[in-house]
Parts: sequence; structure tokens; C-alpha cells
Amino acid sequence: MLARFLAAIAAMVAIVAASNILVQYPFAVQLGPVNLGDILTWGAWTYPVAFLITDLTNRAFGPAKARIAVLAGFAVAVILSIYLATPRIAIASGSAFLLAQLLDVSVFHRLRDGAWWKAPMFSSLVSSALDTMIFFSLAMAPVFAGLDTMFGREDSSLAFPAPFLAVGPEVPLWVSLAFGDFLVKLLLTVLMLAPYKTLRGWLAGRSTVAV
Repeated sequence: MLARFLAAIAAMVAIVAASNILVQYPFAVQLGPVNLGDILTWGAWTYPVAFLITDLTNRAFGPAKARIAVLAGFAVAVILSIYLATPRIAIASGSAFLLAQLLDVSVFHRLRDGAWWKAPMFSSLVSSALDTMIFFSLAMAPVFAGLDTMFGREDSSLAFPAPFLAVGPEVPLWVSLAFGDFLVKLLLTVLMLAPYKTLRGWLAGRSTVAV
């Protein structure tokens, strides 16, 4: 069981590391008149997998072990953010990841005895919403506005105007980024149900949890 738990931690660390790197690369796919690269990065598609890992760890090993996996992912996110992101974005992304993942653990645990799809579906939905709200709230918070220049980094302001989802009326850029980010999380929440069900069944015969 220890080896499988360590594998879960390794998977969380790997997906967080990959997402922190891939967030630097636009998802340059043309969808009709919209260039998705204007509102999404490759990291937007990999990051929601962290919720799948959290849910599977919770299912197999219980909420306490799931929180350990979350903290391991958080530590990696903080370390990478120091090098890859501005202070403002590092604070926003680290806070959003930690609080959203811990909420996911709690909601999943409350729903774990219901239909197989309810716990991963609803825990991922509410935690994804919280993740998006916290990230963009902190990224746009005036209290953090001077951090980037204070530490000699380029201002990471997301407030300059841009067409909504690259085609609509002009709005602050963060509005399009937040909307696009949450849409991807919603889509991935549904798509992740298939691997969750498969891996849940595989794990069921290989681990026992006292909850």
C-alpha cells in the first residue's frame, strides 16, 4: 500500500510540475474565429488532472492521505512559481491550488458513499469554481499590485482591455481568461469521470481504507 500511496504523491507532483511549465505556452488552436491561444495555455488542460489524482487518492487511502498528496503538490507549485512566475501570480496560483484541493478532499469525503460519480463530479465542480475565483481575485487584488516591481519582475497585470474570448466586446483580459479557464475545468470534470471509474475499480481490489 505504501508503494501505491507514494505513486499517488509522485503523480500529483508530476502533474503540478507539468502544469506550471505548460502554463507558459499558449494553446494555439484556431476554433472558428477564435484563437484559443489568446485565452488558454496548455497548462489549463493538464491542471484539472490534479483533481482526478486527489479524488483517486481520497477513494483509495482516505482524506488524511489525500491531504498529504495535496500538500506535496502545493510545495512543488510554490518552488516552481518562484522561478517561473511573478510574485503576484505565484501567490494567486499557490493559494488557489491549496484551498481548492483541500475543499475537494472534504466534499469528496462527504459524498463518497453515494453513486460512484457524485463524489468526483461535485467535489471537482465546487473546487474548480473556488480555484478560479481565488486565483483571479488574488491576481487582480490591488494589495499585490506592487509586488512584481518590488521584486524586480515584470508587472503581471491582467486588467488591460481585450475582446471577450477574443471575439466579443472589449473587457479586462482577466474576464476572458477566467471564463475560458473555468469552461475547460468544467469540460475536464466530465471527461475525467471515465478514467476515475476505471481506476477506482482497479484500486478497489488493491487497497483498504478505514474511514
